[in-house]
This record gives sequence, structure tokens and C-alpha cells, in this order.
Amino acid sequence: MKVLKQEQSRTLTLNAQEIDSQGSSILGNPIALKILKELHNESMYPKRLAKKMKVHEQKVYYYIHHLEKAKLVKIVKEERLQGIVAKWYSPVSDSFVIPIGSFQESSKIKEHKSGFLYPFISEGTLNAMILVGSPDPHGPLKARSRDGYFGMDLALFLGTFLTHVPESKVKLDTEVQEKDLEQNNLIVIGGPIVNKVAESIGKRMPIYFDEEKKGFYSSITKRLYVHEEIGVINKCKNPFNDKKELLYIAGIRNAGTKAAILSFLKDFKDIEKGNQKDSKIFCKVVEGIDLDSDGIVDSIEFLE
Repeated sequence: MKVLKQEQSRTLTLNAQEIDSQGSSILGNPIALKILKELHNESMYPKRLAKKMKVHEQKVYYYIHHLEKAKLVKIVKEERLQGIVAKWYSPVSDSFVIPIGSFQESSKIKEHKSGFLYPFISEGTLNAMILVGSPDPHGPLKARSRDGYFGMDLALFLGTFLTHVPESKVKLDTEVQEKDLEQNNLIVIGGPIVNKVAESIGKRMPIYFDEEKKGFYSSITKRLYVHEEIGVINKCKNPFNDKKELLYIAGIRNAGTKAAILSFLKDFKDIEKGNQKDSKIFCKVVEGIDLDSDGIVDSIEFLE
């Protein structure tokens, strides 16, 4: 949930969570409220929190217990200190809301209604890490990626659904760590030659790059695509964590990647329909078309 505040020409947002009578009761206590504010600034374990607030440690434990019971705080880390397991706490949200009326539909905020974009976009927030190939020489072939340039169009498209961007969500394939791949929904841009993450995914997608045949192979239609203007879009389980999702956008060459991204701008409704052979599989093959013969892909056609 988001709380919106209109301030002159700006719209400000804040993460919020709806609470019940139990939550509102504990928040009515000034000590409990101060504990929440302190934990919002920095996660702490009760003993350290008591020292900072200059109150008795047992009193902090008492209120932490009730805040946790009301689901207003959560444990974010545990560590053994002097033979005792210390638990670090943080609030579950930046703010809490007690509704006394019913929610009304707003026409001022464009929320996506597409199952295709979930969970990459949720409640106006980008809930994914975007991974692009490094523009510097890397990998066995010393390849340089230019797909990040095309990714700006995708970012502009996704931005129309966002109301909140709290932190940077983009990393180069040379910067990414194993925990990044395991803990996040992933949006991977670029083929295996220019993006190491795409290379590590390999054949674990319905449509994947066949290194021997130098083309994209569809396990859905059993077709092989080898033209440079071919691009693919895969939405599937994250191979590094099946509780997360992967959105893979790539081409055989730069023109193919551009075609795949252009399809989001030109005909997103067709992407939402899923594969032409099996609509339950959200994977597409697209071909870039140069309509005005200037050497630049400016239109697309879906092949499956």
C-alpha cells in the first residue's frame, strides 16, 4: 500500500501497511511509537535500543514483544553476542494506516492491471533488479554490450507504472553477486555473449540461445530462429530461486534486442496474451523490421 501526499507540483509517496485494532492500540503508547521511529532509522536489538533510548531493558523487551505480536516489527538479523542470540528488529513498513472509510479508485495513478508485469512491478514500486551487460570488454570474447542503451526505452516504459523508486535497481553483469540473483526478481537484458547472467541461465528458459546453432530455439514450437533481427521475451521462474521470477529480453544481435524492447512500446497487449501456441506461457519471439530502409529497426512483428 502507498500513502500519497501532493506537495505543490510534486507527488510524494510512502510505504504503508493497514493495521487493525491491536496494532492501533499498541501505537497509542508513546514509548512503543518511539521504539518504531528508532528502529526505522536503524535496525537494532533490544539491549542496544534500550541503551540508546535510556530506558530499562525489560521495558523495551515488553513493547518489542507486543509490536511483534501486532505484526508491526520483524526480525531482520540474528547474531550471537556474548553467548546470547541477539535479534535485530525493523518496522515492517514506513507508516501505518487505520482506515475508517472505504478505498476509492483513483484515476491519477496508472497502476498496471497486467499479470505479465507482476511481480516485477507491485503497488507502484519496481520489485526487481535489472541486469545489463557491461559496455567494457568482458568474457571470453571480450564483448562490449550496447543493450543497456536500448534498455532506456524499457525503463521509460516501466516508469509509466511506477509511483515510487526508493533505490537504484540496475547492475552490470560484471557487478552482480550470487545473492543478487537468488534474492530478487530479475529483469535480464542482452544475450549470453554480452551478458554473463544470460550465459549462466543457459537453457533454463522456454526459449533459449543455442550456442551450437547460433540462434534462439523455442521448446514451445520446436523452431530455430537465426536472423539478426530476432528478439525474444521470456517470463518464467528465476532459475536461481524458483520463488522469484525472471523477465529475459534479448536478441541475437543488437537489432534483435531493440526489437524485443520495442515490442513493449508498440504492442504490449500482444505480449500479455502469451505465446501464440500456448497462451499460458508468457514467452514471445519478435522480429524487428526496418520500414523506412534507414538501417534502424523501427517496427516489429510477432512470430510466436
